[in-house]
Amino acid sequence: MHIQQIVPLNLSCKSQTLRLQKAGLVIAACLLMLNYAGNAHAADKTKDKVNKPIKTQSKAKVEKSIELTEMEVTATQRADDLVGIAGSASQGNVGQEQLKYRPITRPSEILETVPGMISSQHSGEGKASQYYLRGFNLDHGTDFLTQIDGVPVNMASHSHGQGWMDTNFLIPEMVKTVSYQKGNYYAENGDFSSTGAANIQYFNELPTNTVKFTGGSFDYYRGLGMGSRKLGNGNLLFAGETVHNNGPWSVGNDYMKFNGVLRYSEEYAKSGWNITAMAYKAAWGSTDQIPKRAVLDGTLNRFGNIDPTDGGNSQRYSLTGEWHRHSNDSESKVIAYGLFSKLNLFSNFTYFLSNPVQGDQFGQPDQRYTTGLKATHTFFHKIGSAESETTLGLQVRNDNVKNGLTLTQARQQHDIVRQDSIWITNISPYLENKTRWNDWFRSTVGVRFDGYRFNVNNSNQSANNGTQTAGMFSPKLGLIFGPWANTELYLNGGLGFHSNDARGINTQVDPVTGSSTDASGNQINKAAPLARTYGAEVGARTTWVKGLQSTLAVWWLDIDSELLFVGDAGTTEASRPSRRYGVEWANFYSPTDWMTFDMDLSMSKSRFRGNDPAGNYIPGSVGTVLATGATVHDVWGGFFGGPRLRFFGPRSLIEDNSARSSATILLSGMVGYKFNPTWTVQAEAFNLLNRKDSGIDYYYTSRLPNEDAAGVADKHFHPVEPISFRLSISANF
Repeated sequence: MHIQQIVPLNLSCKSQTLRLQKAGLVIAACLLMLNYAGNAHAADKTKDKVNKPIKTQSKAKVEKSIELTEMEVTATQRADDLVGIAGSASQGNVGQEQLKYRPITRPSEILETVPGMISSQHSGEGKASQYYLRGFNLDHGTDFLTQIDGVPVNMASHSHGQGWMDTNFLIPEMVKTVSYQKGNYYAENGDFSSTGAANIQYFNELPTNTVKFTGGSFDYYRGLGMGSRKLGNGNLLFAGETVHNNGPWSVGNDYMKFNGVLRYSEEYAKSGWNITAMAYKAAWGSTDQIPKRAVLDGTLNRFGNIDPTDGGNSQRYSLTGEWHRHSNDSESKVIAYGLFSKLNLFSNFTYFLSNPVQGDQFGQPDQRYTTGLKATHTFFHKIGSAESETTLGLQVRNDNVKNGLTLTQARQQHDIVRQDSIWITNISPYLENKTRWNDWFRSTVGVRFDGYRFNVNNSNQSANNGTQTAGMFSPKLGLIFGPWANTELYLNGGLGFHSNDARGINTQVDPVTGSSTDASGNQINKAAPLARTYGAEVGARTTWVKGLQSTLAVWWLDIDSELLFVGDAGTTEASRPSRRYGVEWANFYSPTDWMTFDMDLSMSKSRFRGNDPAGNYIPGSVGTVLATGATVHDVWGGFFGGPRLRFFGPRSLIEDNSARSSATILLSGMVGYKFNPTWTVQAEAFNLLNRKDSGIDYYYTSRLPNEDAAGVADKHFHPVEPISFRLSISANF
């Protein structure tokens, strides 16, 4: 028996590249017309209202200001002094001034600016990345909440996995700030945020219009156009992007992406509003992880594949409106959003284990409409003589989903495991108080309630239909001491939760066999709708050394049950309660105004609680992460750039720790030169050491042609790309 070679279904690389080049010319032409169609706007642009990703003592920070009627926190860089502002040691910000000097291979690596976070890929470029943080293999986003301008990216009850977090629609140059909060100690963060959360904020206006073109190894091409201009009483922001990437794979990804953003905003002295439209569309082929045994015996090379028809296509369209106002006594903010997303994903991880004739490829279609509302109102007041602020918040979200699990061959469906219509409604009010009691002590106290309704209508197994409701209160507490010698100490704790897939919550029979027991004879049990998480942290932040901001955090996180719906099988899989703890040390040093160094080290331990003969190691859980780099800018007449090193430590791949991954080490770098205010050239190099490491490793049973029907338990890996280069030229006008 041999693997049938099937021509990939995507358009050819040549035709796609030609389309990309034409699209790039269209973007450039549109920018030129927008720039010169009206009055020049450079002289009269209104500055953005200062971004406030961390709002604390608006009237209470005595050391920073004598005027207590209002304080605006300008926290857009890791170099900013957050002593007296941040609520924990693991809270921070990264701005465009840092992002633009980092070599980035894909948009999800924006989140690697969160200390300890790893973004990787085990499939085609259009698929959501795999993430790791604080001892977790977060899969595609399960326990880390990501938002863009306050709109959640994670998708509940997704066909491929709970919390699906596809960030491929992000445009790195449009990011103004990445504000992150690790841990479950923040009242504004609910589902998916047990390890933390990040809010990625786009600019409202840009200082110049920009056209940028990038070309690189493996047929990588990118065209970008972005800018802003005055329009009426406000500002119009626009950006368009096209990307093509084949990758080093034997069967190229032929990844093609089209992406656009349009925003109109108005800002006044005490209020403002904006409306934003986004559109994204992509298609790709993929080389999923391959068995190590096939590479060792010469059947495959490192960049080969078993099923050349894996891949998919996706779409995302959104419309968001935001309004805010502030006065000496209060401030308010309202966000309303609606989005449509669609994914068709085809994967084959076990090859010929279940179906020796047609193969094990499966499809995971997912289509959804998501709407939501987020509103906050903050009162500035006093408790006795202490300055205080109290925030009332309300978050409402509704997901109407149609998804399924199908059996396919070369993307052609030949059977249906399950098809579901899912309706999830979530209502979450919360209350939070921040008080500065004196010049060395402040507190944050909060509580939120999350109420859920899960409704499932299964078209081929009515026994799995049903409606479940659930609710959970989650208190939060933060105590901050100092500053002394520009140093603060933090104690944080909180309860959180993780929602499970609506299908798993209602599953009573196996969707394939219709039996109430699984293949091992065990009773199929419904998953708990909400699983409780418990977190705590002790930390410190200091800026005592001039130019250095350093944070240290020792953290702990328990989960009652890691019950998850397994999208690849269509059933529920229960895992045991778990415990994770670790230490994080983050440093950002600016000895001069043209040079910075950063070094983030994270070490953690992850185990299942209890004793099980299978072992207590949690497969895929990351232990050690080190990220460090140096950056220079505006030196020797206009040079900028620097190297970056990322160490992704070994991981247990099976509960008894008998199979482990090796470490992954990547050294990358950027160098560029700004000739004048208009023209800039930059080069990026990735995997400079040309290491043959894995981006991701798994351990499971699969079957290749001519192997025994039982298959072979083996390590499966997706290699990092070999050394590669990209060259960009940009024009600002």
